[in-house]
Amino acid sequence: MTGLNADDHDFTDFGDGDVHFEHLNGADLHFEVQGDPTTEAPIVFLHGGPGYNSYSFQSLFGERIERPVVYLDQRGSGRSGPLEDTEQGADTLDLDTLVGDVEALRDFLGAEQIIPLGHGFGALVALEYARRHPTRTARVIAVNPWVHFPDLARTLLEEASARRGVAFTDPADDLRAQTPEGEHPPVGGARIEAAFALLNARDLLNALQFRDQASRMRLEFADAEGQLIGGGEVQEALVNQGLWEFEYPQFLTELRRPVFVITGAHDRTSYPEQVQWVADLADADVTVLDAGHYPWLDDEDAFAEALNDALTR
Repeated sequence: MTGLNADDHDFTDFGDGDVHFEHLNGADLHFEVQGDPTTEAPIVFLHGGPGYNSYSFQSLFGERIERPVVYLDQRGSGRSGPLEDTEQGADTLDLDTLVGDVEALRDFLGAEQIIPLGHGFGALVALEYARRHPTRTARVIAVNPWVHFPDLARTLLEEASARRGVAFTDPADDLRAQTPEGEHPPVGGARIEAAFALLNARDLLNALQFRDQASRMRLEFADAEGQLIGGGEVQEALVNQGLWEFEYPQFLTELRRPVFVITGAHDRTSYPEQVQWVADLADADVTVLDAGHYPWLDDEDAFAEALNDALTR
């Protein structure tokens, strides 16, 4: 494990399994480098959550990746330093900051370009990195992306209502009518509050994201092995910054790099609505697998084939 600053690093000494804990962009970031990121554009894996970690993906699928790859625990997440200890603090966490972390990481690695591989919420970070840094992005891969959070909140509320056996009632119309002109009605927040009042977040997401119980248990075993918990402060910080009101589709038309989406047909948090936004507005190439939110759990071979296709096409 190193503690060097980017300016002091010898970019030629990367090897297999180099573990780093570096102060980049005002935060202590944990990441592991497999292979030499200066020989070809490395994959930078951006986990979801928000506030999760890269450990389970690396442990369950990492051996199938045959090019340089960087497993990053985003700020405040996994093995990275606490959000409250960052120079920016917990109250200012936003998409801009997370994208800035990725660019600081690329610079530290000495890589001319990277391939952001984002999962769930992490796909949003990957897409925005590609939009802001097109010359630094070889291509972007989004796995079960989340890009429209009021729509996602509606999906969660619909599922919670169905599972509780109550009629679906969308608070959006009443909220819009009550909101003074010129102000933004917090539709997403109202939907998610109603959803979680009906069913707790863990059970609701499990119902929407997993193809079957075996996949869920496999992920839970990997999480237990990694002994990584938390992420609540990251979620809370982003929610306080208006996460559930955030609509990214308007920015998708500005992407100038190839976009590939890999999605699971059983992940109803992303497929088909969220995926369709990316397909239509970013002209993304979409591969649909018989899988859930974590497709490498359900069909490792099919996911490996889809990933290889997205990397080489």
